[in-house]
Amino acid sequence: MEHTDHISQDEGLRGNEKIEEAIAALQQELSADMLAHTLTVVRRRMREQGQFILALETPGADEQLKVRAVKTEDGKLWWAAFTSFEEELKGGGSVMSTFLTGIHPLFESALKTEGIEGVIINPWNRTLMLDKNLIQIVLGQPKGDS
Repeated sequence: MEHTDHISQDEGLRGNEKIEEAIAALQQELSADMLAHTLTVVRRRMREQGQFILALETPGADEQLKVRAVKTEDGKLWWAAFTSFEEELKGGGSVMSTFLTGIHPLFESALKTEGIEGVIINPWNRTLMLDKNLIQIVLGQPKGDS
């Protein structure tokens, strides 16, 4: 079983190029329809048990692992998630510790975490900012006004 590890790890990322393509289309044409399409693609990947790559903060001696956050110009913090290792590497800088996580549990955690706005997918290139409202839409949770 030496070589199956690598395959199963990347298995969860296979299909994420559909998200990248949807984001690229959304960047070309920012419209409510394109956004709805992109959210649908993300939801479909989530339901297929898709995964994202998360970057971790390097913990201090007594700290637990924390998801690396990106600060936007307005000073808000977002968790950074990547659809592929190529996207993650576009940030340059130092090699970060990363781990794979299911899209669904990531979104659930983001909704419960104080102090973050949401999740930025691919902050360096094919970027999609999902605030908590959009995350709820992807998860299919009612917002009170259906």
